[in-house]
Amino acid sequence: MSEPQTSAPELKAQIEAERRGRPFLVFRDGDGGQRIVVVEEGTAALWVGRGEAADLRLDWDPEISALHAQIEVVRGECTLLDDGLSRNGSFVGEQRVDGRRRLRDGDVLRFGRTTVLFRRPAESAPEATVAAGQVPAGATVSPGQRRVLLALCRPFKDESPFATPATNQAIAAELQLSVDAVKTHLRALFEKLGVEDLPQNRKRVALAERALQSGVVSRREL
Repeated sequence: MSEPQTSAPELKAQIEAERRGRPFLVFRDGDGGQRIVVVEEGTAALWVGRGEAADLRLDWDPEISALHAQIEVVRGECTLLDDGLSRNGSFVGEQRVDGRRRLRDGDVLRFGRTTVLFRRPAESAPEATVAAGQVPAGATVSPGQRRVLLALCRPFKDESPFATPATNQAIAAELQLSVDAVKTHLRALFEKLGVEDLPQNRKRVALAERALQSGVVSRREL
């Protein structure tokens, strides 16, 4: 069974959470709806589990223990703790956590059958070295925006002079997003990479060119 597509309203909610600058967790409940839990300032820990005492309550998943794991918060740094408290374990990616594991922006956590995306907007990904003036100062892209950017640029992999950026429909199919969600990501990317004022029929090509020329996207990633 494939994962539900991220809708434009759901993507907007993620972007709004990202703008707050606090760590947050994104997951789907038992009915397939998106939920976002923000790690508010002053929070020392979040308990993950199926029971009523859990802060991150995943009560629809029978493979999750009543108190399954803990996310410890120290000065905005989040660490997943599972030292055998849960029966089925906790995972970051495909690696089972035995004790403690510091969480990084974009980590995918799994408790039972439920996957949870960890976001820490304040933790910028390593930035590529770019020529001055090619990309606006301070421009950073989120993991989701980066995936859209890579899909947009994929037709340029072989440096064909006839290549054109991938269509919204092709990007949506590759990333399992709705077309509206792709458009929302692209609007943010147009602004971040400084091409929002170009004519509409030039924006997509200019975005791909700027991403490749600046090193934000490299051809070996395509």
